[in-house]
Amino acid sequence: MAPVLVLAEHERETGSVKKTTLELLTLARRLGEPVCVWFGSGAGDAAATLGEYGATAVYAADSDEMNDHPVVPIVDVLADLVASLAPAAVLVPSSADGKEAAGRLAVRIGSGVITDAVDIDEEGVATQSVFGGSTIVHSTVLTGTPIYTVRPNSVAPEPAAANCTVEQVSTALSDSAKKATVTERTVAKQGGRPELTEAAIVVSGGRGVGGPEGFAIIERLADSLGGAVGASRAATDAGWYPHQYQVGQTGKTVSPQLYVANGISGAIQHRAGMQTSKVVVVVNKDAEAPIFELADFGVVGDLHEVVPQLAEEIESRSS
Repeated sequence: MAPVLVLAEHERETGSVKKTTLELLTLARRLGEPVCVWFGSGAGDAAATLGEYGATAVYAADSDEMNDHPVVPIVDVLADLVASLAPAAVLVPSSADGKEAAGRLAVRIGSGVITDAVDIDEEGVATQSVFGGSTIVHSTVLTGTPIYTVRPNSVAPEPAAANCTVEQVSTALSDSAKKATVTERTVAKQGGRPELTEAAIVVSGGRGVGGPEGFAIIERLADSLGGAVGASRAATDAGWYPHQYQVGQTGKTVSPQLYVANGISGAIQHRAGMQTSKVVVVVNKDAEAPIFELADFGVVGDLHEVVPQLAEEIESRSS
């Protein structure tokens, strides 16, 4: 069985494996034998978790030189591994760095690349949601080693225990890798909520919340469900909520098991970022709002009345 390279995402500070990596390993098992590529420290500690989801090996690249330059060192290592292992495919998370790495790798090794896949079958055919989610496309790579970037939360991680070994890899960085240098890193402040793009539950607010103070009830509902908070572009542009929580075509793409849209009209810009969600619940006082077209369950009403009642009911059942 041919290996399948999986670019592992993990928390730089703690070394904990991100859920996106476990999702990629689940998909990789359909195509061959999953092996992870790990950048930074902590590969040894993570091997047990990666092995639990099918990884048979971890290729660890950890050096100051690798850490001092963005993205291109990842491409250098992946290109070397593609040449030495002849993998059946390369799977990469659909993050900003992941997409850049995938594109650069495709040019480097002369292969086709498919971005933002939401599924991959045993034959390597990828499913994509395109044109703002209005069209489902099935695509395959015809040239070289297929490279896929996969949206978070597109597939549920499924354990399949394997014996996982760790091997250190050393790659001479290309001149292009050294043209940009990381001069400083600032650790993002993390609250008690899950990362937006990885969350299984997302509760979002839009123009209908009425102002920044309106997001208090959105946060309360999210916390009662153990979910993340999102916002529409209208809300973030108005300064009601930070831009890093924007869901949409120009914000972050989410694909949770449950998406609760409150006071969001459902413009195509927002829909493009959330319509692959498994279950969509809508609260909006406008019964004609386009977002209801995506709703599995909808409530026509004032979110300032509905959402607090919903949060209170959930809290009473979980206490």
